[in-house]
Amino acid sequence: MEEQIDYKKLIEAALFMSPSALGTQDLCNITGMASFGHVEELVKKLVAEYKERNGAMEIIEIDKKYMFSLREPYASRVSRFASGPDIGKGSLRILAYVSKNNNVMQSELVKLFGESTYEHMKELVEKGFVERKKQGRSRRISVTNKFKEYFNVGVQ
Repeated sequence: MEEQIDYKKLIEAALFMSPSALGTQDLCNITGMASFGHVEELVKKLVAEYKERNGAMEIIEIDKKYMFSLREPYASRVSRFASGPDIGKGSLRILAYVSKNNNVMQSELVKLFGESTYEHMKELVEKGFVERKKQGRSRRISVTNKFKEYFNVGVQ
């Protein structure tokens, strides 16, 4: 006899194990449920349960996708246990600047950080943290949803 699946617990497990945020479609695929509405309802119940618990963990929404996160002050106190991003120091400096000045021109970054900016931008684009859009002779640089999820910023 097959064990009865608790879909809310399955969604919770999927969110816990996933390294990135999951959307309703992802959760429908994981659970095998066809009803977007029912999956959304289960996610909302989970969000409310974690909010009510007021523990160290919460489920956050980023661009209509969900993921686990740690609340402050717990996140800052245990962050040393998390593995750091596999990004070079120069690229990380440029990424920090772009995150504070979203939609900055690449030509401005070159003026600030030098010719090595091109190599750092290549790394950041390959890792999916920024996107470049051609504008005139330069490119407009902005952070991606992957950046927001990875660094837990810009959450609603």
